[in-house]
Amino acid sequence: MSETSLDGTPQEGTPALLEVVHQPLPHDSALRHVQGNAPYIDDILEPEGTLHLAIGMAPIAAGEILSIDLSAVQAAPGIVAVLTAEDIRGKNDVSPALGDEPMLAAREISFHGQPVFLVAATSRKAARLASRLARYETRAESPVVSVADARQSGGTVLPDYAWQRGDADAALAEAPHRLEGELEIGGQEHFYLEGQIAFAIPGEDGDMFVHSSTQHPSEVQHIVARVMGTADHAVTVECRRMGGGFGGKESQASHWAALAAFAAQLTGRPCKLRLDRDDDFALTGKRHDFLSAYAVGFDETGLIRALDIRHDARCGYSADLSLGVVDRTMFHTDNAYFIPASRIASRRLKTNTVSNTAFRGFGGPQGMLAIEAIMDAIARRLGRDPLDLRKDNLYRPGHLVTPYGMEVFDHATMLPLIETLETTSRYRERRREVAAFNAQSPILKRGLALTPVKFGISFTLKHLNQAGALVHVYSDGSVMLNHGGTEMGQGLFVKVAQVVADEFGLPLDRVKITATNTAKVPNTGPTAASSGSDLNAMAARIAARTIRDRMAGEAARRLGDRPERVRFRHGRVFAGEASMSFAELAKACVLERISLSSTGYYRTPGITWDRASKTGRPFFYFAYGAACSEVLVDTTTGEMRLEAVDILHDCGRSLNPAIDIGQIEGGFVQGLGWLTTEELVFDREGRLRTHAPSTYKIPVASDIPARFRVDLWQEENREESIYRSKAVGEPPVMLAISAFSAIADAIHAVKPGHPTQLRAPATPEAILDAIDHQWSQR
Repeated sequence: MSETSLDGTPQEGTPALLEVVHQPLPHDSALRHVQGNAPYIDDILEPEGTLHLAIGMAPIAAGEILSIDLSAVQAAPGIVAVLTAEDIRGKNDVSPALGDEPMLAAREISFHGQPVFLVAATSRKAARLASRLARYETRAESPVVSVADARQSGGTVLPDYAWQRGDADAALAEAPHRLEGELEIGGQEHFYLEGQIAFAIPGEDGDMFVHSSTQHPSEVQHIVARVMGTADHAVTVECRRMGGGFGGKESQASHWAALAAFAAQLTGRPCKLRLDRDDDFALTGKRHDFLSAYAVGFDETGLIRALDIRHDARCGYSADLSLGVVDRTMFHTDNAYFIPASRIASRRLKTNTVSNTAFRGFGGPQGMLAIEAIMDAIARRLGRDPLDLRKDNLYRPGHLVTPYGMEVFDHATMLPLIETLETTSRYRERRREVAAFNAQSPILKRGLALTPVKFGISFTLKHLNQAGALVHVYSDGSVMLNHGGTEMGQGLFVKVAQVVADEFGLPLDRVKITATNTAKVPNTGPTAASSGSDLNAMAARIAARTIRDRMAGEAARRLGDRPERVRFRHGRVFAGEASMSFAELAKACVLERISLSSTGYYRTPGITWDRASKTGRPFFYFAYGAACSEVLVDTTTGEMRLEAVDILHDCGRSLNPAIDIGQIEGGFVQGLGWLTTEELVFDREGRLRTHAPSTYKIPVASDIPARFRVDLWQEENREESIYRSKAVGEPPVMLAISAFSAIADAIHAVKPGHPTQLRAPATPEAILDAIDHQWSQR
């Protein structure tokens, strides 16, 4: 039978027309969220006998545990068990791949607070109080804490990696102008509203059922089985929803699930582990912080001739996901600009801090921030408007190959999008207004910037670009939907349900969204890389179409028409002038022994990346966007206020515009926090000092300007994505670079004509340091 057109356009012979997809429908849990009754793991009713867990944490950041006295812990009220690495039946390893992360440290300590033992008690309070009673004898070493420390020590968690196009040294030497510099890029705490949590319930024959707040249930399943010493089939992992993830629950949820399952295995009782917020800060990885040193060569107009850049990343004590994260920093060092000759290098530095991990954008924001800071520096040197310089350096016909060898086939979106925002945001008029204001204001300075985003969509590890789904149609015509994607508030579940509803021509409320469960859809990848809808909606559509085709055959037989002429819409099934309800057809199919259940499987076509040869096409397509931000800076205090934001973002043909606009708004604000207020501070002993809302500032409502305008770019995806939509999870984070550039623009106004030296985050202290540097230049 004929297929529904990928762009949703009605076609002759189409069995279903789009009535739900592309509609701005609310999040499936929106009402529950507002009412406060959406159940999370800590809301699940606890079976009788449930134990609560707490972690005993190392008191040093580097060195050895010579001995540990746990007698006071064991004797504390309510304690049922105190467990150490010696009690592990399987492997003491919770790493994603490389075997370099012990679940419980046995002797060697690699970061302050590293888990050493586990307490199981009848109450959470009892477990937490007892966990503090251990007595350690240690041999402490001087920890390696910062990127600068790691540069000196030379330790790495993975080999250095680089790629090169052309002769970067020769091109730099021949360039009429050259700039060198270094950008300090800070990390970021995920600060999900629901902290890390897992609830393990033992079953018969050694089985374990684990509720985990995770973006990667299949990996949790595998790691729990590894620690328990059982097969994967003995472990079922389920996640209905997370209270935020942002990458922090992609690999690092596994540790807490493994500890809960380990305790449940040994005690035979249900065990729950919920980290306190302070412990969550101390025990979980952050966005990677970088020192990025560069040399850039350019001509008299600012056209880049060559770039030599090295990104040094603080990775923590183990590799975790640093291979992919720092690779993506390299992939996005070009952002939207053609660089004829380049050397892009990276080092993954080892420190005595908790291992950094995935964070929304997965390394891309750091690479993009570096090149945008370089663009601003060139513009200052030449006295050009930064937007004009950016537009001149965009990918363009004849100059479409990235530094890693992939053609930017959809480049034509970028310039029209930028120029549209340039007009709608009144960039040119406001540029003149900002200049006039700064000329008469010695203390307060305004800054304005318009920056682009080009973000590659796909996992750069090829095998992660696959998804599965399971769809059932019941005899009453209701539909059950399950897939491997996880819901963390981003609206994935409602988008996939919209696709399935339209395949059957049903209203959305006839499709039941169910929890992600490894017993229903196996071997799934993480919900990450902005690919949740691309992968899971495709898999669900394939499953739904398989069932729909079977039903169409029976409908044609009963209604006296051909299967290819059967259509599904408005909850009914049509063939010519005759029709029947979808529920009637479902009942008829059951009576005729026609299967109404199917799996669906999808793998992203046409992508590959050979890391060893540094060749291939790592991305299915690019998502584009641009943002114009205006700020006001007090040059005496370093205080900054965001005055206005205008965003134009490319979602292709949006599956759900309301959800996508929400993602754009939230992504921008999260990026704003990374670049302006969220500062991670470790002391010389390796202790995280910004470990709670009292010392770590995320953006709040008062940080958002009255003018915050978001529009969607109306252009379908050139690739055959789900209904020609585009991913929207991560790219909006990088729109906030416009705010960072606007701050630098305001600082530049203090003493024009010189590049600014602003580090991220641009806290008041960083802004004052940059102003001091500006005044010091001759």
